[in-house]
Amino acid sequence: MKSLVPISLLLLTLLLSACSNEEVIKHDYLFTGEGQYWEAEYIYEGTEIWGEENNRTTYSHEKKDTFVLTFKGSLDEMQSIKNLDYSYQTSAGGSSVSREFDQPPNDISFRTSGGGTGAKINKDETIPVIVKWNGSEESFELINKAE
Repeated sequence: MKSLVPISLLLLTLLLSACSNEEVIKHDYLFTGEGQYWEAEYIYEGTEIWGEENNRTTYSHEKKDTFVLTFKGSLDEMQSIKNLDYSYQTSAGGSSVSREFDQPPNDISFRTSGGGTGAKINKDETIPVIVKWNGSEESFELINKAE
């Protein structure tokens, strides 16, 4: 009976390692860009998991992303901003933010974060950004820092 325990553990270990036949691919990108008044960065962390189940290829993708918009002037110059709208668009989606300020802003940077599953972005994408504030508008593009 004692000799069956090590053999059973060995077989169980082999079975479990055969079942975890997954390939994990990580994507970490930093896209940056700027206009005359604003600059932005988009940080993308994605994980693709390829596997096999019942003789079929399986795939899943998870992502976390952060968009940071920063005014290139001083905090004193920001005091006159009453409203701020900004948006960006990737091949996997985007975001649009609208802010009204009852009091002067107390920071020159604005951050949006998200995550989920679904489509992934490509490392060579160009991400358009549009910023509108107090009747002014600026557009620029973000490109991958590694490219």
